[in-house]
Amino acid sequence: MLSTRADDDANAVVEPPLSQAVGYVVVIVIGLIIAFVMIFVTRLMKKTVGEDNAHTEMFMTANRSVRTGLTASAVVSSWLWSTAMLGSTLVGYDYGIAGPFWFAAGCSPMIVFFALLGVSCKLKIPEAHTLLEIVRIRYGTTAHFVYMFLCLVNNLIAVANMLLGASAAITALTGIHIIAATFLLPVGVVLYTFVGGIKATFLTDYFHTTVILIIACFFTIKVFTIPEIGSVGHLYELLVAASSAHPVPDNQDGSYVTMTSKGAILFGILHICANFGLVIMDTSFFVKAFSASPRAVVPGYVIGGIAYFAVPWGLGTLMSSVALGLETNPIFPTFPRRMTADEVSNGLVLPYAAITVAGKGGAAGILLITFMAVTSTLSAQVIAVSSIISFDMYRTYVNRRATDTDVIRWSHYGVVFFGVVSAAFSTLLHYVGIDLSWTLYMLGVLTCPGIFPTAFTILWRRQTRAAAIIAPLLGMATGLATWLGSAYALYGAVTVATTGQIVPCVWGTVASAFSPVPYSLIISLYHPTTFDWADFRKEKLAFDVDGDSSINSTLAEEGSEQNLRRWVRIAAFWSLATFFGHWVLWPLPMYASKYVFSQAFYSAWLVIAIIWLWGTLIVAGFFPVIDGRQQILAVYRAIRYGRTYGSGRVEELSHDGSTTTPPTLRGELKANE
Repeated sequence: MLSTRADDDANAVVEPPLSQAVGYVVVIVIGLIIAFVMIFVTRLMKKTVGEDNAHTEMFMTANRSVRTGLTASAVVSSWLWSTAMLGSTLVGYDYGIAGPFWFAAGCSPMIVFFALLGVSCKLKIPEAHTLLEIVRIRYGTTAHFVYMFLCLVNNLIAVANMLLGASAAITALTGIHIIAATFLLPVGVVLYTFVGGIKATFLTDYFHTTVILIIACFFTIKVFTIPEIGSVGHLYELLVAASSAHPVPDNQDGSYVTMTSKGAILFGILHICANFGLVIMDTSFFVKAFSASPRAVVPGYVIGGIAYFAVPWGLGTLMSSVALGLETNPIFPTFPRRMTADEVSNGLVLPYAAITVAGKGGAAGILLITFMAVTSTLSAQVIAVSSIISFDMYRTYVNRRATDTDVIRWSHYGVVFFGVVSAAFSTLLHYVGIDLSWTLYMLGVLTCPGIFPTAFTILWRRQTRAAAIIAPLLGMATGLATWLGSAYALYGAVTVATTGQIVPCVWGTVASAFSPVPYSLIISLYHPTTFDWADFRKEKLAFDVDGDSSINSTLAEEGSEQNLRRWVRIAAFWSLATFFGHWVLWPLPMYASKYVFSQAFYSAWLVIAIIWLWGTLIVAGFFPVIDGRQQILAVYRAIRYGRTYGSGRVEELSHDGSTTTPPTLRGELKANE
C-alpha cells in the first residue's frame, strides 16, 4: 500500500493510485492476450516457414538458428529483471549516483563473458541442449546430480527474487493481494512457453523488452517537463540539498553525487560475484546460447551485454535522483515524511518516483514494465528448468529411449511444475519476512559456488571429476558459514535482519565464489588427468527430424572449426575489455579521487546515461527487425500467397485444395534452385 503524504505517521497508508481492477487486467487479461498472440505467432511460423515446436530441437533450441538481432534482444531481456529497475533505483536511493552505476557494472561483464562460454560450447559440443548434458558427459552421474542441484537452486532463488519485488510493487500500485500477484504472474508465461518453447520465449522477450524500453525512455523526457525539476541542472541542485539534509554515511562529504561511496562499492563487489553465479549457473543462458546460430552467439551476447548496461545505470540514476530530490516536495507520495525502510526495501523507490512525475500514468507505466519484466525473465527460467526435467532427468534416468514426443511431453510437465513451485516458494519467503532487498543481497551466497568449476568444465581440460564434484559443495559450505558467521560476529545474532545486511552478504558471496578455485586446483593437482575435448562428440544428443542430421551441417554452413576458434578469441577480448572498462578503468579511479560531482559533470553523466538508454532501445527494439527482415518477408509472402510449408517450395492454396506456385514467385524460386 502507498503511504500517505499528509500524515507524519510512517504506518499510515492511503489507497493505491490504481484500482484492483487495473491490476487484475494487467496481470491476467494482458498476460493471456500476450500468451495467445505468441501461440498464434508460433503456429504461423510452423505453417509458413516450418518451425514446428512439436519437435524437440525446435522447442528447446529453435533449431539453433536464431539470428544476432533476436539473440541480442533476448540477452537484454534475460537481464531486464523487474529487480534491475526496482533494485537499481533502490541502491541509488541508498548510496546516490554510485549505486546504479555499480548495479550496471555488476551485470554487463559477465553477460559478455558468456559469449566466450557459449561459443566454446558451440565448438566443443554443438549438439548440447543444456549445461548439465556437458557435465554428465565429462564427469558422470554423481557430478550430474550435484550440478543439477546447483542449477535448480540458482533458478529458484532467481525467480523468487523477481517475484518478491514485482508482486510487492504491483500490490503497492493497485492494492491486489500480494499472494494473488505472486501466483498470477506466472500464468501467461507458463501458457505460451508450454506451447511455443524457446522460440516463443525469444519472441516475447523481444516484445516485452521493446515495451519496457519505450516506457523507460518516456520517463527520461517526462521528468524534465514537470516544473519542480525542469532541467538537469535543477535536479542536481535538488540532490545537493538532499545531501545537506540527509548526508549518506561513508560517502565523500555525505554527498549523493559522488562515486566515492563505501556502501556502493561493497554492493558492487557483491553484485558482480552474485551475477557471475546467476549467469553461469543459469541454464536458460546456455539454452539461448545453444539456440543462437554459431555466428550469432558472440555478436549477440557482446552487443546485448553492452547495451544492457544503460538500463540500470540510466533509469536507476534518473529515477533515484527524482525520488531523493523531490521527497520533501508536496507532490511526492509520502510527503511530509521520508520513505520508510520497509518501503525502500520492498523496491518502491521507482513506483514513487514515477507517480511523482507522471501521476496515475506513471503508476500505470511502472505497473506495465514490472509485469513485462518479470514475465519475460520468468519465461527463460521456466524453459531452463523444463529442459533440466526433460533432458537431464527424464531422458537420462527414466527413459533412455525417449522419443521426440516423450521429451516434449515432459518439457510441458516441467513448465507447469516450475511455474507452481516458484510461486509457492516466493510465497513462503514472503511470509517469513524476506523481501526484495534481502534476496538481492544474499542470493550470491547460493548462486556462486559453481562459477569456477563450471567455467573450468568448458574451458580447462585438467579439472578432474573429484574436483568438479567436491569444489562447489565445499564452496557453498564455506560461503554459508562465512555469511552466517559474519552476521553473528557483527550483529550478535542470526536473524532475517542481520543476515540481510550488506557486509555479511559481501563476505559470504566472495567466499562462496572464490573458495572453489583453490579447492578445484588442489584436488585436480593431487591426481591429475587430461580430458580429450573430442569425447564430447562421441554421444549423440540431437534429435534428427525428417532425416535431417542438421547440427553438424549447420556448423559446416555457418562456420568451420577455424572460424569458431576465431570467435573464441574475439569473445575473450571483449570479455576482458568489458570487465576492465566497466568495473576497473572507469569507476575505480573515480572512487579513489574522492571527487564530488559539479553541476556540469553530473549533467554530462546523466545525459550520457540517457543517450545510452535510447541506444539500447534501438539495439533491442529495431535491430532484430532489421536483422530478421528476410524471415519476416518470408512469412509475409506466405500469408499473401497462401503458402504452406513443404518440400522447400512455395505453394499457393487454391479453392479446391490443390496447390500451385504463385506466378510472381516462380522466377525467384527458380533462381534460388
